[in-house]
Amino acid sequence: MAGTMSAPIDHRVATENGVATVTFARPQAYNALTADLLESLLATFKALERDASVRAIVLTGEGKAFCSGQALDDERTLPKDKPADLGATVEARYGPLLLKILTIEKPVIAAVNGVAAGAGMGIACACDFRIVAETASFTTAFVKIGLVPDSGLSFTLPRLVGYAKALELCLLSEKLDAARADALGLCTKVVPSDRCLEEAQTLAASLAKGPRAIGL
Repeated sequence: MAGTMSAPIDHRVATENGVATVTFARPQAYNALTADLLESLLATFKALERDASVRAIVLTGEGKAFCSGQALDDERTLPKDKPADLGATVEARYGPLLLKILTIEKPVIAAVNGVAAGAGMGIACACDFRIVAETASFTTAFVKIGLVPDSGLSFTLPRLVGYAKALELCLLSEKLDAARADALGLCTKVVPSDRCLEEAQTLAASLAKGPRAIGL
């Protein structure tokens, strides 16, 4: 059964056969994250958590990027008339979304179709699986703008690649192509770019058909 969920224009939600596909829809800005987008995504994940017909979730991006991180022109986060309170932003918006992705009792698959930078990489790493296009790339990015790694990366990255590599990726902030990301253990599977979403949805459909719980 296919359907759509009402969602703000900054992202789209479509459901079919127990799989909900959530798509960042700001391709003109490489799917950069605004305060509005973060809040609406959290509301969407909470709605999907309550929807018994949804058994698995795919998260992807429209256009050339998966997600390029914080939008630098978002005045709710970076106001022009006063200093930005980035700590409050992380606590109020990034933290709750990342925690929901990490703890939702449904598998979440990132279809990383393009660049995943900064918080975009954090969101991808919070997902349970990462199906990665062979043209995609990752970068932590935070050190280059004088920030500590947020978006859960200090928690998820060492668990995926080990402490030493996580420290290297955070402090050097090098760009990782899909092949190196795969070698480090970031990727569940690397696929041709035109098959990224399809492969993620196939994995999600397989998981959606599995048992909800083991009977005693």
